[in-house]
Amino acid sequence: MSNWLRTGWPTLAIMLGASVWGMIWYPLRMLASLGVTGTAASALTSAAGCLFVLLVRHRALKTVRWHWLLPALALAAGITNLGFVWGSIHGQVMRVLLLFYLTPAWTALFAHFILHERLTWSGAGLAALSLAGAMTMLWSPQLGIPLPGNLAEWAGLAGGMGFAMSNVLILKTSRVLPQMKPEMRTATIFGGAAIFSACASLFEAMPAPPTGAHLSTAGWLVLGLGFLLASNNMLVQYGLARVPANRASIIMLFELVVTAMSAWLFAGEIPGPREWAGGACIVLASALSSWMHRTKTMPPDPANQDPGVATACEADIDKRGDHKDGKNRPRAMV
Repeated sequence: MSNWLRTGWPTLAIMLGASVWGMIWYPLRMLASLGVTGTAASALTSAAGCLFVLLVRHRALKTVRWHWLLPALALAAGITNLGFVWGSIHGQVMRVLLLFYLTPAWTALFAHFILHERLTWSGAGLAALSLAGAMTMLWSPQLGIPLPGNLAEWAGLAGGMGFAMSNVLILKTSRVLPQMKPEMRTATIFGGAAIFSACASLFEAMPAPPTGAHLSTAGWLVLGLGFLLASNNMLVQYGLARVPANRASIIMLFELVVTAMSAWLFAGEIPGPREWAGGACIVLASALSSWMHRTKTMPPDPANQDPGVATACEADIDKRGDHKDGKNRPRAMV
């Protein structure tokens, strides 16, 4: 029983977290129906999440030190959050999420230039496989070009790039600021999303704002989503800290299953043959990436020797550490 608790609960925590992310689009659309725009919803829920983390983990504030990586991480997180929220409100949920999951392609490039990780043939192949899946899904018989067909799909694509950049910057931050608690990285992510989305909301036309009972409903939804996202983040971190990163990444693909089911049940969205084929390539690339990047001993990389040395990467970092001799150095998951 004790062995099951050690392995079963962390896995369940990751699956529950993935389920929440797979369903979060629905309450976001509820907010939109009440007159709260996608940018405003992103700003308000992220601010509520940041406040919750700071209140619960306020003792960790003393571990924060200024570094240029923190605003960079905040900006990447802002693009990630806004792209996902705005895209899932205004687009076909499954297509937006699949474009969001093109992380193997972007992570390979960002890790090469930022973390100086060698771009291997296997990494390039996985990136090509995920991009081929996107091209299959996006190919239009009318236009004949595999590009996002609307702003929502572009938002999902940009959000996925921001997500890959966030993962790489989290890894970089853990090396440069090892004393900084993971909770403060979470607060940085939520805070950056709130500020970025608040600035973006200035450029989006606001419909008639909610009033009366609708205002009260919108307020409770915002607070509830902020609490849910923040607590869900900590729940997933609990699981990721106790499950190997490659296995955790595969478990997190459960989000796609939940999204497909919820989109079918609540929005009547049924993927077509191209969506199934393209999505299969993207999911396969993510699964193979997780399998190929199992924890293994690596030679020291002088280019990665930094002074003072949402996600699977972050949990892997916190679990194994960044050893001074260069062995078991965590890599960005391609």
